[in-house]
Amino acid sequence: MTQRPSLDEYFLEIAFVVGKRATCLRNNVGAVIVRDKRIISTGYNGAPRGMDHCLEIGCMREQENIPSGTRHEKCRAVHAEQNAIIQAALHGVSTDGATLYCTHQPCILCAKMIINASIERVVYATPYPDTDSLDFFRDASVEVEHILFEEI
Repeated sequence: MTQRPSLDEYFLEIAFVVGKRATCLRNNVGAVIVRDKRIISTGYNGAPRGMDHCLEIGCMREQENIPSGTRHEKCRAVHAEQNAIIQAALHGVSTDGATLYCTHQPCILCAKMIINASIERVVYATPYPDTDSLDFFRDASVEVEHILFEEI
């Protein structure tokens, strides 16, 4: 008999499914924003609306040999966490008090957006080389949980 997943495992698994839509050549990242046990928004990493994706034209970070966790501004993609927050805003859905589930630990840029979106908790599966975001979350009293998770 299969064990029933916890809510954190359930929503994290959904984030991995969302990440399958990503168009980044380096990482497929998915994010799910949940409030009151309900999904209110999702996002994955990819080029801004109406622009060519890295799958089509290549990755500028690879072309310029930019290491992971650095020079965040040199990336064509909007991050999964950013897209989830943007989708909530576009549809008039408040993220106040929500939990964000993400396949990867948010970067520092996403951490700042998450804090300003009043998201209270972040659950992620894959660590990120830049740990500054964890310091920001701690200073802003955002609860963070790293769950070891094997993608299905």
